[in-house]
Amino acid sequence: MALPPQDERTVPAVVLRDLDQRPLDQALSEMQTLIDQHGHVVVVSSQAVSEGVDRRLHTIRSILETDRIALFRPNLPPLGLAVLARQLRQLASCDLSPGVLASAGRLLTHYIHAGAVLGSVTRLDRVPVGLKSHAKSWVPGSQFAVIAHPEPQLIRVGPGVALAGPEFGTWMLVAKGQLQSDWIGTTLAPAWNAMGLREATLPAESASWWGTNKLIEFCTYLPDLSVLYQLVTSVRQSVCHWCGIDVIGDRCVFCSATPPVHENQTPSG
Repeated sequence: MALPPQDERTVPAVVLRDLDQRPLDQALSEMQTLIDQHGHVVVVSSQAVSEGVDRRLHTIRSILETDRIALFRPNLPPLGLAVLARQLRQLASCDLSPGVLASAGRLLTHYIHAGAVLGSVTRLDRVPVGLKSHAKSWVPGSQFAVIAHPEPQLIRVGPGVALAGPEFGTWMLVAKGQLQSDWIGTTLAPAWNAMGLREATLPAESASWWGTNKLIEFCTYLPDLSVLYQLVTSVRQSVCHWCGIDVIGDRCVFCSATPPVHENQTPSG
């Protein structure tokens, strides 16, 4: 899902629709056009999409024989992933190199808290089994609040009950499915000191990701471009020894190379 721009500088998103359903030639042509127009392409995809989409993306990169396509598939719920993609679109308007911009995705995931209020957890497989087994003892008809990222949490929704949240100022985004609840706005947002609350359309993959369509998904994020830019540029950059692109972190997001390991010299004598 491509969220509306956060500000006037936010770069438009390109949605690769039905990637595994269309003829391969069409998908190849679309990707090649994007590379020709922009030089590099960062593809952000959800772990809730079919394996066919993931295979098609790797096939496209392999056939094109290019190291200008970065495939990023973080373990975030769909709404959190949409927020992350928009943050990268914000940063794309800045003077960041393609490698640093693509690497920023892994960094910014640490500042996203993503979860949902669910009408059922019987098909939820995104949190540790221990939390699920505990939930089975709760009465039918209960609503559950779950945090999937950065640290799994699961509670039964009730008055005065909240989840551990971010220790820094954030905005909150809410996407409603087929569940009625005001707990996020009346309890969670105040407990997390959210600076504001906005609504979005529920992503298409959300029901599959959470195991139910009776849900309200939520996510907190840093909205200001200046803060995002400062976070990214404060991290040490290095040059990929294989393809020569600037990156942050220990793995190149375009060619997947890791820094070479230098063996320690054996002390003489």
